[in-house]
Amino acid sequence: MKLIVVSAGLSTPSSTRLLADRLAEAARDGLAGRGREVSTEILELRGLAADIAHHLVTGFPPPRLGTAIDTLTAADGLIAVTPVFAASYSGLFKSFFDVIDPDALTGKPVLIAATGGTARHSLALEHAVRPLFAYLRAVVVPTAVFAASEDWGSGGDEYTDGLPGRVRRAGAELAALMAARPVGKEPEDDITVLERQLADLRFD
Repeated sequence: MKLIVVSAGLSTPSSTRLLADRLAEAARDGLAGRGREVSTEILELRGLAADIAHHLVTGFPPPRLGTAIDTLTAADGLIAVTPVFAASYSGLFKSFFDVIDPDALTGKPVLIAATGGTARHSLALEHAVRPLFAYLRAVVVPTAVFAASEDWGSGGDEYTDGLPGRVRRAGAELAALMAARPVGKEPEDDITVLERQLADLRFD
């Protein structure tokens, strides 16, 4: 199986990339526990910023961006991580998904995550990031992971899971969805299913 990880962090090193790596590891562990092997590719949007801007104004992706889009489209699962700016996803993150075909993520399992300075930004995942992928008709796992500055190195308390626990739970949810999806098979919409069923009918 193929897992692609999109990280929209702008700095090096980046807490966004660190969270993306931990989520990818959790998803790999979950798939290994289900007897599935997975190859993982990390897509750093920072290095594609100029190509994304070029595509937005010309309508044609430069070769490197085109390869990245093809890789994302062919993947069996996606982890998408953005820093939170002005109470929403970053402009770079949104611009990348703006240049992808609206049907490319239909039925694809997606884990969403974000980083920010304080936990007050955590709702950006629910009011901005999750609706974006719902519009693209992706299948988003229930657990979204937000990592504030104080979350790193915290194990949580008796009332709240720490960051490691949330990462493991979200990774396991993504692994379960990916394992249930036929490898290399495009998702079928209702019309495709109906057409296939009609083709199977015999009119004697």
